[in-house]
Amino acid sequence: MLRKFFPLDKNYLLEEAQLLLKDQLLYHLFDRVKQAYEQQQNPLGLQDRFSLQIKNYKLLNLEPLEEFYYQLAGVYRFKWGDSQLEFVWDGRDHLDKYKEDWSKFFHNSIERFCEQDLFVQAVLDITVFLPSQQHPKQQVSSMATRMQQFMMQQFHVKLHKSKGLVNLKVA
Repeated sequence: MLRKFFPLDKNYLLEEAQLLLKDQLLYHLFDRVKQAYEQQQNPLGLQDRFSLQIKNYKLLNLEPLEEFYYQLAGVYRFKWGDSQLEFVWDGRDHLDKYKEDWSKFFHNSIERFCEQDLFVQAVLDITVFLPSQQHPKQQVSSMATRMQQFMMQQFHVKLHKSKGLVNLKVA
């Protein structure tokens, strides 16, 4: 179960859908980031040591990306996840509807995020360029914080330690 990001974070079916899709969506995130790097930083497809390292990297450990995933899932539940079940008129199960809605949101968000060099670099730093033998908690924490701040700016929310997620007041 994910941690609660705000007091009324009680849509357990949506949370279950998000957990079921976690690995699949994180692999998609990484693949999309590699693709975005190639488009933004290496449009000619030059094969230097740096670009080959990114291209040939196989993501085996999802753990460095999980905190970002959980926070994005929390933001989605905060902004769009009603705790009341709605009528699903096409005969689908609620869990299937939540999986489809969450997946669409995740893919759209990642597309938007990958337009920003800083996000792409943060994901690469936390995966490809992090030494695999040891995951220095301070480095992982710093990169995860960069990704979190980027996401929070995109959705105009802030994560308070005591209150959880709150909307930013825009003047």
